[in-house]
Amino acid sequence: MANHSICSVIATALLISVLALPTSVQAIGVCYGRLGDNLPQPSEVVDLYKSNNIGSMRIYDPNHDVLEALRGSNIQLLVGVPNDQLQSLASDSSAANAWVQSNVVAYWPSVSFRYIAVGNEVIPGDDAPYVLPAMQNVQNALASANLQGQIKVSTSVSTRVLGVSYPPSEGSFSSDTQADMNPIVQFLVNNGAPLLLNVYPYFSYKYNQAQISLSYALFTSPDVVVNDGPYGYQNLFDAIVDAAYASLEKVGGSSVEIVVSESGWPSAGDVETTIDNAGTYNQNLINHVGQGTPRRPGSAIEAYIFAMFNENQKDSELERNFGLFYPNKQPVYSIHFS
Repeated sequence: MANHSICSVIATALLISVLALPTSVQAIGVCYGRLGDNLPQPSEVVDLYKSNNIGSMRIYDPNHDVLEALRGSNIQLLVGVPNDQLQSLASDSSAANAWVQSNVVAYWPSVSFRYIAVGNEVIPGDDAPYVLPAMQNVQNALASANLQGQIKVSTSVSTRVLGVSYPPSEGSFSSDTQADMNPIVQFLVNNGAPLLLNVYPYFSYKYNQAQISLSYALFTSPDVVVNDGPYGYQNLFDAIVDAAYASLEKVGGSSVEIVVSESGWPSAGDVETTIDNAGTYNQNLINHVGQGTPRRPGSAIEAYIFAMFNENQKDSELERNFGLFYPNKQPVYSIHFS
């Protein structure tokens, strides 16, 4: 999760308002952030995933202690290429090959790699032009290792890439991201890979409480809130995801699935950041993703909750309180993955 200069942009975009998987625990993962000085050892974290029936994990860099702990766990892994490595991997295919050999091939197949996220929330920004060439070089390195059919390469974007998101059917990429997003979408089409999208109804609600109801953000609205042609929306999560689907369709990406690479609700630190609201959002997210969205009904959404732990080295009190668990491994609130 990037620091939330993005929030106002998300909020403005929403002002007026997955790969197809069986419905199972595999459709929901949890992001394992490590910006804390009091977190459990990776082996304990892997045990915590298994004991809670969490079938997928996202990590933001290929930490070798974490990768070692994951050996033989059968946990599906989304691993990130850190943003500060994009320029190197984009400009030097041998650097990309070395990255894949050291961080993927060395652990395959005892670690179940599913996706490689080349950068997190880089677009728009100064490093955006490096994303696609880095993706291409990583893809080629996987192909050299004969893993291109096993592991999909993508990038994780925030909703800042959307210039229009309301109503969802009018969704489109913003003018300042199209030069980067359009060829990335074509890469995803050509390689059968999903777009990784970070989706935070919380921030849309936080900055637009007059226009967005809490129930619409928490999946608790009893009725349709937004009518959009043939589509009716009872929750903001679906509206955001479908705006991204509409954006993909407009640039030739109709075949691209969306994997929600982050979503969550903080339990402290700001408006409506209660333990009850965080538990409600995340449990409802788990219960909801198997249904798909109005635009893609019945196609289960693969999603990753942010985050496993409260991380005490995050920048703000709000960002330090997204965890499902405290660092002592006790749950912040009761949540069930199966």
